[in-house]
Amino acid sequence: MGADINFYFDPVCPFAWMTSKWVRQVQAQRDYTVDWRFISLRLLNAHIDYDAHFPPEYEAGHTAGLRLLRVAAATREAHGPEAVGRLYAALGARIFDTAPSPESRADAGLRGTAGFVAPALAEAELPASLAEALDDTARDMVIQAETDEALSLTGKDVGTPILHFEPPEGVAFFGPVISRLPTEEQAGELWDHVVGLARFPGFAELKRSLRERPQLRAFGITEDEVGRQEDWHAGSRRLKK
Repeated sequence: MGADINFYFDPVCPFAWMTSKWVRQVQAQRDYTVDWRFISLRLLNAHIDYDAHFPPEYEAGHTAGLRLLRVAAATREAHGPEAVGRLYAALGARIFDTAPSPESRADAGLRGTAGFVAPALAEAELPASLAEALDDTARDMVIQAETDEALSLTGKDVGTPILHFEPPEGVAFFGPVISRLPTEEQAGELWDHVVGLARFPGFAELKRSLRERPQLRAFGITEDEVGRQEDWHAGSRRLKK
């Protein structure tokens, strides 16, 4: 039997990480199964001039995400889909739930290095040798295929994460994008509202481009603070539309 939810993620996307934490809350409460699948922001934006359209750190960050997805692909191949969930949890905690070091602030590409991924592999109880996949461009075919798969479910004007409810027949859509982690009591209620919309065959979109910076320590925002609002037009902080 397939999973109850297919969750398409890029490990360097803060909003995918926040949504994944909420989905894990619901997963524990509702005994859902989640298949953690791949969507690469670097491959999504392969046609875009990063220097002209994005803040300076975006290209290095998105490239690091692609490199980490290669490790995730190698993990799934050798250890199965459940291991991908463990690896994503370890990577996300290191990227977003710890205060950034001066080095990581200066170079977003450090996330795509063996030195960064090795502790996450250890935490996920996976072999250190999986870090060798960071440079394995042959795995980009698998990542591209799943990126294309995700877009075939939603259309192309989306970002990460993409959730597919009750696949293969259920509805898939971009998001939900959240900036704050709900309480345990709120998690299930929010989930029920989202699923209620998703199950209506005619549901297409709810959207606003104003977002709070997510409550993540990597952004200098603790769990009891509210981040300032930013306009993420076209789904990102692009310098140009």
